Amino acid sequence: MLKHIVNLAFFCSLLLSCSTSQKISTLRPEPDDAAPLVYENSLSFINLPINIKLKDIENKTNSLLTGLIYEDNNIEDDDIVVKIWKLAPITIKNANTTSKEKIETILPLKAMVKYRIGTKTMGVELYNTREFNLSGMVTLLSEVSLTNWQLKTKTELKSLEWNEAPTMYLLGKNVPITYLINPAIKLFKSKIEKKIDDAISKSMDFKPNVLEALEEVCNPYKMNDDYESWLRIIPIEIYSTPAKLKKDSFELQMGMKCTMETLIGTQPESKFDTNKITLKSVIKVQNQIKANIVAVSSYHDASRIITKNFRGQEFGSEGKKITVQNVSIWHKDGKMVIALEVLGSVNGILYLSGLPKYDDETKEIYFDDLEYVLDTKNKLMRIANWLVQGVILSKIKQNCRYSIQSNLNEGKRTMMSFLDNYTPLPGIFVNGKIEEFKFKKIQLTNNAIIALVTVNGEISIAIDGLK
Repeated sequence: MLKHIVNLAFFCSLLLSCSTSQKISTLRPEPDDAAPLVYENSLSFINLPINIKLKDIENKTNSLLTGLIYEDNNIEDDDIVVKIWKLAPITIKNANTTSKEKIETILPLKAMVKYRIGTKTMGVELYNTREFNLSGMVTLLSEVSLTNWQLKTKTELKSLEWNEAPTMYLLGKNVPITYLINPAIKLFKSKIEKKIDDAISKSMDFKPNVLEALEEVCNPYKMNDDYESWLRIIPIEIYSTPAKLKKDSFELQMGMKCTMETLIGTQPESKFDTNKITLKSVIKVQNQIKANIVAVSSYHDASRIITKNFRGQEFGSEGKKITVQNVSIWHKDGKMVIALEVLGSVNGILYLSGLPKYDDETKEIYFDDLEYVLDTKNKLMRIANWLVQGVILSKIKQNCRYSIQSNLNEGKRTMMSFLDNYTPLPGIFVNGKIEEFKFKKIQLTNNAIIALVTVNGEISIAIDGLK
């Protein structure tokens, strides 16, 4: 009899144990691949202030204009032969005129002049040819304009000063012949002017510098190593205002209309194409950016944060309770799967799915339409129907949320690293400021939740000097 009582007591305790703590075994929804992440593009305007010092122009002009700069060896047409050499380095400075912006070029020169005096009568040549070696200083003034990526000059000879007045020994005297030599200057005046214009034009072709700078800036910039996020700039058009001469520099306000995008994964290819970039003249250049930036939150991080939210929390009704021990999150069929490992009246893993949403006030990701996956719901209906009740699911939803404020801050810091004197090439400086981070939408990848953020601010790429 005692044996039967013991057996009955054991059987009752077994039933009680089964009724208070039931094991649920459900089918795990396996992760799948998310489509490659590509963002919508918004137009941005990047300011490109270009500063070119007159000293740089001077150095390049001197390297292009060397030695013999003019030669006329035909004495038959005008009785004169002229050769002009650059005697010393050219100096270029601001002319400081009140009317138009002009530069002043001072050219030290050496001249060899052969002058023929005489006549040709009845087939007999009666000529006397004399050679003069002179040195002096030519001063030229140049008006400046911007044409097709180049600063063009229109140069005029302002003055010519000889170090010594040219003379000719005639009838036992040194006779000044400036009246003979200076008219000859008119013959090569236009040649010198053209030489100066051509040399400055070549030295002021800033297209290679600008395009080289843009190509470097437009190479995808790695913003985050862990999630392989890349910032890519795609130029559309280039603008330029008229050139301004200020003190010892030319200043050009250029601008680039472009799109800025962030991509996740392996390094994307650059979409910079020199052949598609044209220069357009404008009065004013915008510099406002509107870029798409991402705040990346891995499923691992999200799982860890949500697990902390459940710590110490009990969920239940009718005397039955569970506590969540651990949370895991992954992607499945365009939704998020949340696996809750529970202990209590039911032991096992509960699977829920839903679409993440964003609370702009709290900067939190949450799940407004969170539901049990089909397999889990069916088993709960049979084993623990109380868990399916809306009140419990609602309480669980309250804990399935987490802040991405730190991710947004990280995204902002990453963007600022690109805008804080970033120097892809010597003499090229990227700077800017961020005025607003505005949430746009959420997208899911294989291993992370991506919060897409629109960034408003300003950016400038300064190009200082010429190579």
